[in-house]
Amino acid sequence: MLFPNIAAVLFDLDGTLIDSAPDLGAAADQMRVARGMPSLPLVSYRHMAGAGARGMLEIAFGIAPQDPGFDAMREEFFSNYAACMTERTYAFDGVQELIAHLEQRKLPWGVVTNKSSRFTDPLTRAMPLFANAGTIVSGDTTPHAKPHPAPLLEAARQLGVDAAQCLYVGDDERDVVAGLAAGMKTVAASYGYLGKKTEIHAWGAHAEINSPLALLQLLASA
Repeated sequence: MLFPNIAAVLFDLDGTLIDSAPDLGAAADQMRVARGMPSLPLVSYRHMAGAGARGMLEIAFGIAPQDPGFDAMREEFFSNYAACMTERTYAFDGVQELIAHLEQRKLPWGVVTNKSSRFTDPLTRAMPLFANAGTIVSGDTTPHAKPHPAPLLEAARQLGVDAAQCLYVGDDERDVVAGLAAGMKTVAASYGYLGKKTEIHAWGAHAEINSPLALLQLLASA
């Protein structure tokens, strides 16, 4: 047991609770195929899935937000993703059981993601997993997105829990940075997407887990 006085658990979404990489990658790959380019395998996209449109377009076309035409391609990607975002997305193995354990112990839980509410809301409504989430904070819920602490503080406020008694779990360095800035305990999910920086030991999280259910060991007596 590492976290004895946790009153709520907050999670990042993509790469932490759900594997959305297949749909995100498909949305970008559809753009490649439409331009006569060869399809790329999912493994090419997976590690950057946590970066959303920016990450997917970087893999598919090697472009960055500052490049000409990026904004138009991002909107095309968004349109593709909106049409397919529930087709291949699923909860990681063990997540259903993890959430069931939290709910059985009446430990409030919620989601803090940088994903826009344009996608977060319909996606979480479509998945029964989120039916009892106490809060779902998207990237545009507050004026700032992670790594700023504002979204995490807003989630704690909505749950009615002191931020210092919250635990935040995420698979990206910005999740740990945001959690620490909010005064929360942090856990790095090494089974997630991780992005370009895979040295998760350097992120400064209080703990690391290699599967969703491993979190229960850290909360054994919470």
